[in-house]
Amino acid sequence: MNSNIYSRIPKVDQIIENEKIKSMLEINSRELVIESIREELDDIRKIISKGDITLEDLDNRINKIYDNVTLRVQNTMSPKFKRVINCTGVVIHTNLGRSLINEEVMKYVSNIATKYSNLEFDLETGARGSRYSHLEDIIKKITGAEAALVVNNNAAAVVLVLSALAKEKEVVVSRGELVEIGGSFRIPDVMEQSGAKLVDVGTTNKTHIWDYERAIGEETAALLKVHTSNYRILGFTSSISLDELVELGKKKEVAVIEDLGSGVLIDLSKYGLEYEPTVQDSINSGVDVVTFSGDKLLGGPQAGIIVGKKKYIDMMKKHPLNRALRIDKFTIATLEGTLRFYLDEDKAIENIPTLRMLTTSINDIEIKANKLLHQIKNCIKDKLDIQVVDEFSQVGGGSLPLEKIPTKCIMISSDHISVTSLERKLRENEIPIITRLYKDRLYMDLRTIDETEFEIIIDGIKSALQNI
Repeated sequence: MNSNIYSRIPKVDQIIENEKIKSMLEINSRELVIESIREELDDIRKIISKGDITLEDLDNRINKIYDNVTLRVQNTMSPKFKRVINCTGVVIHTNLGRSLINEEVMKYVSNIATKYSNLEFDLETGARGSRYSHLEDIIKKITGAEAALVVNNNAAAVVLVLSALAKEKEVVVSRGELVEIGGSFRIPDVMEQSGAKLVDVGTTNKTHIWDYERAIGEETAALLKVHTSNYRILGFTSSISLDELVELGKKKEVAVIEDLGSGVLIDLSKYGLEYEPTVQDSINSGVDVVTFSGDKLLGGPQAGIIVGKKKYIDMMKKHPLNRALRIDKFTIATLEGTLRFYLDEDKAIENIPTLRMLTTSINDIEIKANKLLHQIKNCIKDKLDIQVVDEFSQVGGGSLPLEKIPTKCIMISSDHISVTSLERKLRENEIPIITRLYKDRLYMDLRTIDETEFEIIIDGIKSALQNI
């Protein structure tokens, strides 16, 4: 293609004079708009250099410069971190933000975050206070522990515990509990960073109390039990109970640490779910230190919560690593607000979104599913075959891995359009709608959908069908 073709491309100064671009300059920085213009012009030059565009196509692209520059600026300025609608049925969805926070709690957080607070100020004495004091009393009250400390996530909690209690000393753990905790982070790697020396005992499927006892020596600082909250080994297996480990720890005068992973504060078996050991169970058994997450079954913000004997928690509070792992005012306010619900179990089930979704009855979900089905069918008359079907939800977040919770889904199929394309269009919606696909069927699980989201879902489907 003739090099003179490049002369058809308008100059930056010409583009800036366009009324649409002038409007963009009124609400955005000049630097951003000009950068977007140059990026658009560079893309056009690259197309020309490849020689695979006609003059007519080139002129069409040049005519779209103003619209494309506007889109570039808008994309740059629009948030990348977005609210989405979770139609997957995975309640604690790691990729979609894990546990949802109660709206009243977020109003409390907003009031704390937008005003000054007593983050590290003692209102009684008028002197400097501790940020941990806002959480410790309520955690002690709920769990029955002597003391408590909160850091920024559970992996950090395990690192701090081992650094404070077992640096350069041995920690005994069952080989069957050397789990990967997500994001390719593994318990052995976490232990290595803490400075503790791993001593693994038993086999993948069987560990006995005498395996631990034989491994204890002069350099042993602790026995570690890791609750396998994100998987189960089935079949020919054997593991020791917490009571046995606590008894051995007392006998040998070494600390017993339990990493519960997804910590739960309510016995969920009362609500028809699989039994999961509670934090209170561990404390009552005599474990010295327990660690667990704040944003899984607890239903709060990302945090690593450490509870246990005061003498050990005090060691962690004084440890230099604690400052690097400390939580900020947002986490403190969100966690405190969430924990207040646990002072009354009924209020916790009702007001903590994670617990409410997990314990919602199948009858209530069916009512919701039929309501959404009716609304979709009223708006969309053809192209789609839509029905309510029986399915299963998942707890998610590395919690209760074997639990399948009966649910109701809207199932969409079609002989006219691709449900794969429909899934993609819904995902690209202004408020992304995340569904799941299986055997050329699109599913929307009503367990994780709020009725206030129905209108967005219906509008998203209508918009998607127009563009397929």
